[in-house]
Amino acid sequence: MVGFAQSLGEIVLFPFDDYSIPFQHGLKLQLVPYSCSHGRNIVLERGPPGSPDSKHVVYYGSVQKVGDELWMWYLGQGDKDDEWHQRVCFAKSKDGFRWEKPNLGLVEYNGNKNNNLVDMGDVVNYNVTACVVFYEPEDPDPKRRFKMAFESRKYNNRLAVAYSEDGLRWKESPNNPVGPGLEMQGGTKFNGWYVLTGQGGCHYPPWTRKLVVHISRNFENWTEATCLGFRRDNLPPRSMAYGPHAGKQVHLGAALWNRGNVIIGFYGQWNGHPSNDRRLTVMNLGLVISNDALHYREPVPDFPIVVAAESNWYLIPKGTGVADFPALIQGQGFENIGDKTLFWYGLWPEGRGDGVRVASWPRDRLGYFESFLGPSKTAYFISAPIDLEGKSARIYMNVDGISQYNEITAEILDEEFNPIPEYTKKECIAPKKSGLCQPVKWRKHEKIEEINHTIRIKVNFEGIRPEDLKLYAVYLKEES
Repeated sequence: MVGFAQSLGEIVLFPFDDYSIPFQHGLKLQLVPYSCSHGRNIVLERGPPGSPDSKHVVYYGSVQKVGDELWMWYLGQGDKDDEWHQRVCFAKSKDGFRWEKPNLGLVEYNGNKNNNLVDMGDVVNYNVTACVVFYEPEDPDPKRRFKMAFESRKYNNRLAVAYSEDGLRWKESPNNPVGPGLEMQGGTKFNGWYVLTGQGGCHYPPWTRKLVVHISRNFENWTEATCLGFRRDNLPPRSMAYGPHAGKQVHLGAALWNRGNVIIGFYGQWNGHPSNDRRLTVMNLGLVISNDALHYREPVPDFPIVVAAESNWYLIPKGTGVADFPALIQGQGFENIGDKTLFWYGLWPEGRGDGVRVASWPRDRLGYFESFLGPSKTAYFISAPIDLEGKSARIYMNVDGISQYNEITAEILDEEFNPIPEYTKKECIAPKKSGLCQPVKWRKHEKIEEINHTIRIKVNFEGIRPEDLKLYAVYLKEES
């Protein structure tokens, strides 16, 4: 699904992506975990009595950017509903922190239509366990601009899909169910293929939760066979625990963020108690990446990128759900809004569905490179081959720690690692200050131009205090 040389389009070189940055010298990777120990971070709460989300708000849902708004599809359960009867609800926001639940007037609930339920036909009569929404405004069929993969009791939790022109009124595929059983929580479109990740593992002994992948070309015909994308039960030390809930597992696949040359995923780090008692499960969120949408890896094994124990879980009365220990669930939804990176998630299990939460970082600052060589020694990395396709491009750095005592430079090499004249380190005009998008230039060029062959990017950490530099990302942006 992907070649070795990356095409120009949208390229972001993240330090944790060792496929895009395969060659490194004198650098160490640091990931940046989020925690909300500074205070409450619930951004969408339960509704008032009588509303369809008055009992639980469960984020087995999605966030998509539509125009200048963020739209969220989440699962709600009312205080008058039967146990385990969740419906798809809708909310929207401008900034990702302040959400409103519009009165859609589409579906009757509790004797009236004054609610935020989306119209999914008779699916509303069945429990919906998860939904992943795709938004494709460029689809030639306007009735398929919004696509939803969902799991419902209507089809015994087998994969089903629906389509919508406005994201609010949905029409099911007449071919439902269109795939096997899948407890899903992540999706993207990659190289023309629709991709869903979820929780599986029944075909891969031992019989524990693993990240599995299904793909489809047209959103209707999904692979019955799964690709085993990522597993944790093989991590050392191997657990001697027995039972479906014990040991290290992957909960609900991974929420996916497609950045062009790399896909970033957040997955549930299921840490089951040796007793096999689900109530003692601890679940942080971990970071995985993929360069082909099928196979996933952890840049730092078992690193918690969102820490459960600091998500105010202790404020929830014990005994209200399955788990009494800190546990999180990832929702499908990443966005860069202004100078921030946002990710939405919730508490697990549904019995503690008190709302949707948001984790935030400075934009694209999930991890960074720093030098460990000390003064007078150059640490550096070199990218994988990049095909400029005959186009011009500018380079920007997301960097911190620049001072009079250090310097970070970029040079352009050919595929055989030879410096290209006029784009050498000596010719580089390095960024003079820290920031999210600092430009890199050369004395005779403000951008990379008139190079008709594959290139590599080399970035150097230099000066008497190179260890102060933190490089979070390098952006290669096409210029017309």
